Amino acid sequence: MKLFIKRLREGAKLPVQATPDSAGYDLYACLETPVTLKSGEIFRVPTGISVAPDRRDVALCIFPRSGLSAKYGITLANSVGLIDSDYRGELQVALIHLGSEPFTVEDGMRIAQLVTIPILFPELEETDTLTETQRGSSGFGDSGIK
Repeated sequence: MKLFIKRLREGAKLPVQATPDSAGYDLYACLETPVTLKSGEIFRVPTGISVAPDRRDVALCIFPRSGLSAKYGITLANSVGLIDSDYRGELQVALIHLGSEPFTVEDGMRIAQLVTIPILFPELEETDTLTETQRGSSGFGDSGIK
């Protein structure tokens, strides 16, 4: 599989794997000036790139970087960003600051990671019954924490 990357502006960095076996490719901020986030603030960080996978049965997911989350409280406002295979706009990362001290996002900073996942396109069929399971219709959190 190939993922075609287009730089949309000067200074944009291509995604890079930290190691050869890394599942994700680091995404970089592409900013004209640094942006300081206060606690609770959300900011869409531009990456300066757009992407095009060479097949339709994949999606690209943007995940937070664990170091930014654990050390500074910087994570994604939408938990995981989902990019459909036919989207050709600029990749932007919606960061939220959950920490207490101001955090500055600078140009070229690694802000998130991009992961490719396979997608199935099921045929939907309406039915009056579903197969029975042990869980059944037990609700959210009913399985407990221990």
